[in-house]
Amino acid sequence: MKKIAFVAFMLVVCAAAGRAQESRQDISLSGTALIEPYISSSTNVQVAANAAFGALVSYRFMLTPSSALEANYGITYQNDIHYTISNTNNYMVNTRTQEMSFAYVRSFTYRKYNPFVEAGPSVLIFLPIRNSGTTSLDVKQQTEIGGMYGAGIAYEISPSFDIRAEYRGLVTKVPDFGYTQLDTKRWYNIYNPVIGVAYHF
Repeated sequence: MKKIAFVAFMLVVCAAAGRAQESRQDISLSGTALIEPYISSSTNVQVAANAAFGALVSYRFMLTPSSALEANYGITYQNDIHYTISNTNNYMVNTRTQEMSFAYVRSFTYRKYNPFVEAGPSVLIFLPIRNSGTTSLDVKQQTEIGGMYGAGIAYEISPSFDIRAEYRGLVTKVPDFGYTQLDTKRWYNIYNPVIGVAYHF
């Protein structure tokens, strides 16, 4: 009876050790910047913005050693989006931006370096902040569906941790905050550099 119990215990330990070595999941915390390009539209609306800084939390589940599914949530502190209409009327919207996205990730392994590419759908929520930086009270929260793509590299610093640097692009309609005068009928390709640390478990 003791031998059977010992063998069963050893099987459980070996299975747990094997599962621990797989590290099929990871979670990462990163600093980000949202850099929105200048937009000039056919509707006589020009849009410019300063950079927004924030944080991104990501969760990956490995389907195979080289492919994974990823879920992301990001938020920025604030930035100003400046609208100019017919070169005369100016509107400033102080904005906080939230991102929720999902992606398929394909990675490659070269010793401790793991380059990867990813792409998938995204949702961006543009939330106007009611303070002195916002010059129109008519603007409202706006949610836009778009896409996310990116490429980056992870450097393994231990079996449980790596450092990740990535360039991401967020494709979405330029927000008008529910205010028809600000409608550009154009799309953004927002630049989104990311750097952070991931924990594997």
